[in-house]
Amino acid sequence: MTTATALPPVDPILTRSLREHVHERLRASIVAGRFPTGERLNERQLADMLGVSTTPVKDAIRMLEGEGLVRIEARRGVYVLFSARQAYEMALGRASLESVMAHIAAKTISMEQLANLSGLVNEMEHATAHGALEELVRLNESFHGAIHAASGCHYLERRLDGQRMYDTAQRLSLLSEPGQRQAGFVEHRDIYEALAARDPRLAETRMKRHILRSAREHVHLVFGDVLKDLDYDCD
Repeated sequence: MTTATALPPVDPILTRSLREHVHERLRASIVAGRFPTGERLNERQLADMLGVSTTPVKDAIRMLEGEGLVRIEARRGVYVLFSARQAYEMALGRASLESVMAHIAAKTISMEQLANLSGLVNEMEHATAHGALEELVRLNESFHGAIHAASGCHYLERRLDGQRMYDTAQRLSLLSEPGQRQAGFVEHRDIYEALAARDPRLAETRMKRHILRSAREHVHLVFGDVLKDLDYDCD
């Protein structure tokens, strides 16, 4: 085959299995609160709603169990585990790790990495103003990923891998609200400014506040006013 007749690569979304699509849809629905804590999930009903057979639904549910979002009980069924406490505990873990990474990044970040973050902030401002939700989610993930890279904390970054599914679903849910988009943009800009000033303590504080503020808003959106009952005081 000559280079003139070479074919373009297949769009990655087309290579994903039906199981992965079903898994992603169910996961996002659980994290968004469409299935309340403790609700029993009926595999046949889910399959009918999604227009698929029960096989990919069963496979997806096993994946959700591995992520701690559902509990499978023999001869009884599948139950939603995701709760306000779990959501906020995940945020506490993320805030602890990412605030340390921001602290270190403020000491080690290069001019090239700062320029990249500055460009992302500018793109986020445009996406925020135009309500471009999917683009804003992508930019959010790129922003945090760039800080992880600048910190060089590969071990800590791997510790975050297990909850990326929650972070993405939270962003999709929360950033659908105009007020939350604006608040998030301001916080990301402030984190960038702390990094540009090479102020480790300020970068750490702003990152932690950003993550916990977002988590509180998401928990309130999904579960209502329940955080006061969780006995957390981590500011």
